[in-house]
Amino acid sequence: MNKSAVRELTFKLLYSLEIQKSFEDEDMELYFEDMQLESEDAKNQIKDDVKNIIDNNDKLIEQISGNLKSDWKLERISKVNLSLLKLAIYEMIYKKVPYKVVINEVVELAKKYGEDTSSSFINGVLATVVKENKLES
Repeated sequence: MNKSAVRELTFKLLYSLEIQKSFEDEDMELYFEDMQLESEDAKNQIKDDVKNIIDNNDKLIEQISGNLKSDWKLERISKVNLSLLKLAIYEMIYKKVPYKVVINEVVELAKKYGEDTSSSFINGVLATVVKENKLES
């Protein structure tokens, strides 16, 4: 399973947890069953990423909030966009994945799962995150 597919599955799990407002190991196992995911490497990667995103949730929210335009509030962001932003910022800052790769793939996921304006919104927020954190490609 390639990294893009793992990223998409991670996003889907984050989104479902965002909707449920709860997180249990059982939820992940049910998700893997539903997705018929058999790769142990992929499961472990997704589990690690989701747990780390949850552990760093406050810092990720702070990054998102701090990089919104002044007329935007966190509550206005859809669950899809919020999940994508958390995933992208986590990968860029904590996993040190090159920001160009992350932004490109997350914008594509926004086009696939988000609203018409999701991709440009996410691209804008992530561009300011990159500048603020002086991330390198």
